[in-house]
Amino acid sequence: MKEPLKILLVASEVTPYAKSGGLGDVAGSLPQALKSLGADVRVVFPKYKTADESSMKNLRYVDSFTVNLSWRRQSASIFQFDGDGDVPMYTIQNDYYFNRDGFYGYGDDFERFAFFSKAAVEFLAKVDFKPDVLHFNDWQTGLGCVYLSEIYKGFLFFENMKSLFTIHNLQYQGVFGRDALWAAGLDDTYFTNGALEFYSNVSFMKAGLVFSDAVSTVSETYAKEIQTSQYGYGMDGLLRSRSDKLFGIVNGVDAKVTTENNTHLYKNYSIDDLDSKKYNKRKLQEHLGLPVTDAPMIAIISRLVDQKGLDLVAVAIDDLMSRDLQLVVLGTGDGRYEHLFKDWAARHPQKLSANILFDNDLAQKIYAGADMFLMPSLFEPCGLGQIFAMKCGTAPIVRKTGGLADTVTHYNESTGLGTGFIFDDYVASGMMWAVKEAIKIYNKPKAWKKLVHNAMTEDFSWGKSAEKYIELYESLRDETV
Repeated sequence: MKEPLKILLVASEVTPYAKSGGLGDVAGSLPQALKSLGADVRVVFPKYKTADESSMKNLRYVDSFTVNLSWRRQSASIFQFDGDGDVPMYTIQNDYYFNRDGFYGYGDDFERFAFFSKAAVEFLAKVDFKPDVLHFNDWQTGLGCVYLSEIYKGFLFFENMKSLFTIHNLQYQGVFGRDALWAAGLDDTYFTNGALEFYSNVSFMKAGLVFSDAVSTVSETYAKEIQTSQYGYGMDGLLRSRSDKLFGIVNGVDAKVTTENNTHLYKNYSIDDLDSKKYNKRKLQEHLGLPVTDAPMIAIISRLVDQKGLDLVAVAIDDLMSRDLQLVVLGTGDGRYEHLFKDWAARHPQKLSANILFDNDLAQKIYAGADMFLMPSLFEPCGLGQIFAMKCGTAPIVRKTGGLADTVTHYNESTGLGTGFIFDDYVASGMMWAVKEAIKIYNKPKAWKKLVHNAMTEDFSWGKSAEKYIELYESLRDETV
């Protein structure tokens, strides 16, 4: 009988303690699903100044040690606490690097996350946890694969450990100048095309891709897309060379939170009580100052950036505003999109509500209150918004790319099958075709009810995806090389 798998998940953010995006959601919920399948899984992340310590149950100091980075010696203090689902959590404190107001965007990010990646490997000996697989996530932890492969496997404690590197978004590659190598304690032998060099710079993302034992990303379609020049962001050749060790596993969501128990909603509801969903729509309209009507409400909850397809919305917004609908936008990002939505909201206050802020409570209310969720992404590694929307009975309107293609199926009125509306080509006319299809079905109550039922009964829990991760971890553990 095989020993239970031992897994360490290394991430730069973990929900609910420190989150800025989807990576935090995955790092917060996947370990719970892995533990439910019998794995001994633990998580480590930096102890940021803004981390929510109130949610860290039984937080306690464990030990301190010194991390060497080139000429600099930095202290790392280990704290442990009990995470959700009884997953053991570790957070590494260093005030020089992490006692700041934000997570990312500093001039020394290369050194901050080199420190964290090295500390995340070294601390294992201090807590006497010997994982089979270290699961690194995104560019912030890419150097961890280098440290494990090139330095620590020479020591008995680490020699059998394997690494998995997960790409959550290939666009963000952790690219820095050549001097980042020196700051990370690595020499110029790593400044080659076969190592960390990337167009005369250094890429931490590439470090993970080259030095890990296997690579995964967050949907099957995205795993294929990133091997093409269109989606590869200069890494496509490398990814093709690793195609035998490249896996796509779609993200799940926390199944414990549903429309029946979500405390953020105006009123809880279920698939058998959709009148209460309509109540949420009315209350949302009142809250946002929109007319209380039955006109279809389309929601956009997103970072306001090009990746999310907002240039298509910009082209089509005049057409959208000419129709009998309401558009609710929530998010922050590029100034041109923030100004676009605020400007059109000023012109059409009865039709468009522009909420240029980050507000999780309002986001939950919009997911539940809207009828449709617009996500016309240029590319989308996995996407969680469309999944949250379907759980709420809000029909997604998406482009066929990445995880959107893997999670949404186009509604067919004749068969009654499908969970949303999909368009293929990245053009505004294609998006508007899908919007018009959604409105057409919305105006047919029987068909719309069937669509909502389909969406709400889809299983997006972590169960199936966690099983695939277990299989991948086991295959890595069983490798002899």
